[in-house]
Amino acid sequence: MIGHVETQLQKMGKAEVSSRVVGDLVMTTLKEVDQIAYIRYAIVYLGLDDLQSIRTEIDQLLED
Repeated sequence: MIGHVETQLQKMGKAEVSSRVVGDLVMTTLKEVDQIAYIRYAIVYLGLDDLQSIRTEIDQLLED
């Protein structure tokens, strides 16, 4: 997974990228690789601070 994120960053051809870009790439990759890890990461990264927002994110995963 780390290699995939690193490859995507290298394809951007930039010397520096924001942490937001890295976080978004991690989110996208986790969603494809490990949905449980994705939810755990999303709780912190997206600031999901109540059960309803977590449930909404889970429901979106189930719809995809």
